Amino acid sequence: MNKVEVLKTKAHFEILDGLRGLAAIVVVFYHFMEIAITDYSKNFIAHGYLAVDFFFCLSGFVIAYAYDNRAEKLGVFSFIKLRLIRLHPLVIIGSILGLLTFLFDPFSNFYPVYGFTKTALLFFASAFLIPYPVMAERYFNLFNLNAPAWSLFWEYIANIFYILILFKLNRKLLQAITLIAAVVICFVAFKSTNLMGGWGGPSFWDGGARVLYSFLAGMLVYRSNWIIKNRLGFLGISALLLVAFLVPFNEKYNWLSEPLIVLVYFPVLVALGAGAKLEARFEKICKLSGELSYPLYMTHYPFIWIFLTYVAVVKPDMSLLKVIIPISVCLLIAFAYFIMLYLDKPVRKYLRQKFLDKG
Repeated sequence: MNKVEVLKTKAHFEILDGLRGLAAIVVVFYHFMEIAITDYSKNFIAHGYLAVDFFFCLSGFVIAYAYDNRAEKLGVFSFIKLRLIRLHPLVIIGSILGLLTFLFDPFSNFYPVYGFTKTALLFFASAFLIPYPVMAERYFNLFNLNAPAWSLFWEYIANIFYILILFKLNRKLLQAITLIAAVVICFVAFKSTNLMGGWGGPSFWDGGARVLYSFLAGMLVYRSNWIIKNRLGFLGISALLLVAFLVPFNEKYNWLSEPLIVLVYFPVLVALGAGAKLEARFEKICKLSGELSYPLYMTHYPFIWIFLTYVAVVKPDMSLLKVIIPISVCLLIAFAYFIMLYLDKPVRKYLRQKFLDKG
């Protein structure tokens, strides 16, 4: 098998692509809504943060599907190059957007407080995924210019472990480690009362627990061929996915309901999504949804910071926010499409031609 054959991308599971895009839109809505309604028990999409666990599970499935039979021939260096080319341009783009909104937010003025040196450190930490939780004004996020980068940090860790260790494990050993990871998830949920953590300094290791289980569970779904043939289609499985995010937020029972969703429900949804047949009329929307999911995820939050300071300073009525939020989500989707088309795709194409397609 020559290098070109090894680097060929395998076919996508189109419904899983569509679900990824739906989950990304849920994340954007959730980030607006947690600012608009600070009482999570009154927020209809308060469990939107569990979309990250779904992303991790989906990633484990897709990585195992794409690389299990070629990881050894591909090698560590080529695998890491592939993942960096796929993921890192938007890490940089999101960091630049975060810097611009940090400097030019019309409702705040953080630069005089942090100065050039700390601002530069904030940018480089974000651009190179080095956790730097120093801003109290931004709740000590690991990456204060682009908060969702915390999950990319753990995604990178999972990818490194995959190419060094995980792809070599047999199924029984993978099952054993996944079971241990499930126990860890239950412990984290009980200790923290929920699975919301991982994005900030105080809950740093919660993120490790979340990616550990879900990534392994996704791998296990693929390795065990737990692909459930069904006729639910894209709409049916999308509805089931939304149920997970619309489960009422209950501080008394989150420690129980959230692990059930993460440990069982999401892997089953991945298995259903991989086994469902996609109707022809949804092919384009699923393809576009999958392509847009990562650009949307990595470019929306710099504008959420502006929304946060706007709400803090202006204190708009909920009647106004009910208009602002849906319009903002639509604009951010359009913006992500622009970024994908004119920045992310051309940059990735250039990097592939320069670093992968030779020899």
